[in-house]
Amino acid sequence: MEIITQPWPWYVAGPAIAFVLFLLFYFGKSFGVSTNLETFCTIGGAGKISDHFKTDWKARTWSLVFVLGIVIGGFISSQYLMPSQAIDLNPQTVQDLAALGFANAGSEYLPVEIFSTENLLSLKGIGILVVSGLFIGFGTRYASGCTSGHAITGLSSLQTPSLVATIGFFAGGLLMTWFVFPIIF
Repeated sequence: MEIITQPWPWYVAGPAIAFVLFLLFYFGKSFGVSTNLETFCTIGGAGKISDHFKTDWKARTWSLVFVLGIVIGGFISSQYLMPSQAIDLNPQTVQDLAALGFANAGSEYLPVEIFSTENLLSLKGIGILVVSGLFIGFGTRYASGCTSGHAITGLSSLQTPSLVATIGFFAGGLLMTWFVFPIIF
């Protein structure tokens, strides 16, 4: 099997995303990962804790197939479509990350300074996971959706709340990158 070494060009990937969105709109569905995770929480019995999860999850079984597709697509991509784990980073970014303690910035997608078992199971790692999970969960619930739902589905259907939410996501990302991330690392 030949390994693809270049990402799909915009003129292929863009229409493919548009086609998927068209199908979702046609069938009255919306694209967003948080809705799919909400379905998993509902199946797991979260309705016993919060009324928000008291929904008919069987009406959203399509979202389970969607999540399965994400997992299978991620596996196929990582195993067969990526020639290496190296990332083509700007040299200035590599220097900035090295100054924060990332020894091999750009050599892999998941840097060991964050994602090694040792770091994830440390007090700092668990604290970062818990706090960031709470922020992401709160933000997703407060914005009535996640980045993919607002930035792809919401913006393509010209929804003003999605524009506001997407601006907020990008502003939060910039604040995290420039101010919070250097404090943590």
